[in-house]
Amino acid sequence: MAVKIKLTRLGKIRNPQYRIIVADARTRRDGRAIEVIGRYHPKEDPSLIEVDSERAQYWLGVGAQPTEPVLALLKITGDWQKFKGLPGAEGTLKVREPKPSKLDLFNAALAEAEGGPSTDATTPKKKKAPAAKKEASDVEATADPSGSADKSEAAAEGADATVAGATES
Repeated sequence: MAVKIKLTRLGKIRNPQYRIIVADARTRRDGRAIEVIGRYHPKEDPSLIEVDSERAQYWLGVGAQPTEPVLALLKITGDWQKFKGLPGAEGTLKVREPKPSKLDLFNAALAEAEGGPSTDATTPKKKKAPAAKKEASDVEATADPSGSADKSEAAAEGADATVAGATES
């Protein structure tokens, strides 16, 4: 079976994106692939070229023939030179600068506007209310064991006093 490494097109109109695939030479352009080994987005600046080098070397080693566009991409990534044993196996692939994170941009803008980000909260948290509730419950808990006996005795004496007052009248 004749095997080719070729491009299959994805994406919208005027925004092509390609997958680098290994497929039977008789299949159509967007036909069934044996394996997807990379991707190519020509509209990005610089163009995004990702190739699984290990799989590309395998398929080239077993006789897969790259099409002309894929051959050009393999030369850029250095996979073709590695396969042929030529110098320049590091390739000439341009890599985009890493995009700064949104948090870094925000902190830079904040530092420019106010003088730096602060780790403190903008409004103080209310910690006194829960502490006051704890203190009140602690006071009741300590007064409860001895106070409940006093209260029940006081209630009993008060009941006796009303009974005695009713009999005296």
